[in-house]
Amino acid sequence: MMRRTRLESLTTWKSPALSSDAIIFAPRRFARRLMLLSTIAMALNGCQTLIEQSYQPSVSPSSNPQIVDEVQKNDPRAAMGAREHPRIVASYGGEYKDAKTERLVARIAGALTAVSENPSQSYRITILNSPAINAFALPGGYLYVTRGLLALANDASEVAAVLSHEMGHVTANHGIERQKREEAEVIASRVVAEVLSSDIAGKQALARGKLRLAAFSRQQELQADVIGVRMLGEAGYDPYSAARFLDSMAAYSRFMSVDPEADQSLDFLSSHPNSAQRIELARTHARAFGQEGSVGDKGRDYYLDGIDGLLYGDSPEEGYVRGQTFLHGGLGIRFDVPPDFHIDNKVEAVMATGPNDIAVRFDGVADNQNQSLTNYISSGWVTGLDPSTIQPVTINGMEAATARASADRWDFDVTVIRNNSQIFRFLTAVPKGSDALEPTANVLRASFRRMTPAEAASLKPLRIRVVTVRPGENISTLAARMMGTDRKLDLFKLINALPTGAAVSPGDRVKIIAE
Repeated sequence: MMRRTRLESLTTWKSPALSSDAIIFAPRRFARRLMLLSTIAMALNGCQTLIEQSYQPSVSPSSNPQIVDEVQKNDPRAAMGAREHPRIVASYGGEYKDAKTERLVARIAGALTAVSENPSQSYRITILNSPAINAFALPGGYLYVTRGLLALANDASEVAAVLSHEMGHVTANHGIERQKREEAEVIASRVVAEVLSSDIAGKQALARGKLRLAAFSRQQELQADVIGVRMLGEAGYDPYSAARFLDSMAAYSRFMSVDPEADQSLDFLSSHPNSAQRIELARTHARAFGQEGSVGDKGRDYYLDGIDGLLYGDSPEEGYVRGQTFLHGGLGIRFDVPPDFHIDNKVEAVMATGPNDIAVRFDGVADNQNQSLTNYISSGWVTGLDPSTIQPVTINGMEAATARASADRWDFDVTVIRNNSQIFRFLTAVPKGSDALEPTANVLRASFRRMTPAEAASLKPLRIRVVTVRPGENISTLAARMMGTDRKLDLFKLINALPTGAAVSPGDRVKIIAE
């Protein structure tokens, strides 16, 4: 188990699902709005002629326009997708709403829909507010793409390759087939639960079942590849973009794997296994349209125009990670973690991991009862608590309390801090007997403070910025302008799909990450 996940599995921190009074300050990837490619508006203009100057148009917009909801009203597949839609959106931090980006994705999807093998199929495309690199489909034409994937892609044909692949799953009814497997798995899981409910093997069997159902089969993936590449070519896009973007996603996966704490569970390649064979098969199918580089439109310029300003990384609602510091302008708080720690702004909490299996969890809840913090610590949400260690303290002018706890192989420091009507909570965990507990907790406590209004106002999200290369600039000077990473050159090459030894020329348009 990776260090990053160990703290989440410990039973000492009894943190049930946040209720309505919880502070949702890190709803990763989490602005929560809906992007529907459904309603078409028409402007109807009457034409006057020399013969009939008084002509008045008799055609008016329909009072009952044909929209996606109406098309899908009696479609059981759409009903299946509709049931899962809220869960998908919540899992990926809500919907990303930006008119320019929505128009871009609609333009790409519209060209693909026109050449679909099932022209009666309607699609709902949602851009998810997540930095993960992913796209997927649900039965009934529900398509999803993350803003993280849009940031990685370098032209319209690459996004078209992903969307056409997912449309291929819908066309081939793969979601229906998976649903049948899930229903069979539910029956099997009930048996497992009844027979092995007290046995860890039962839980492991259930987990394996869920993992098997998390992705389409290899055969289904390859079938969707074939359909997708055909749609690409017939829509006029570069058919080789599928293989090209698979290469980019593989490079992204390698970039992320350098960091052993990186969470790739929501990314495309975790549910769409990649292989050199699959990339070569995509190229083989593309050759039916002509030689690479001589067929199809990449749509690079209008694509770069469409993603210029796209949110990158954490959103304002989540707070920001800047090096060893977590900052949240909305809540007006900030804190630091020790050197060599990695901060992960997760859905349910901010997690930080350090050397020698040290882990920190930070979250917050609404303080509705205004009880004493010493009583709050002992109110039952921490098991293994040593009541004799509870003590009130003051942290940078705020009321606080600390305590110690132990469980299994771990020692814990528990720190709670009241700020107005909110209680913020730190849980620091170290292997039992480690002398790192107090120094680590001290860094967190000493650095936790309110942000000044000027600090909060100056805090800006990172975005994709499209810039034109000027004379005298090169890859190194451009990469130096990157923000939000200490691996500037590597990330610059990655988001611009620049291979080793590549160069840029004046007039080229490239992406950088900046405020």
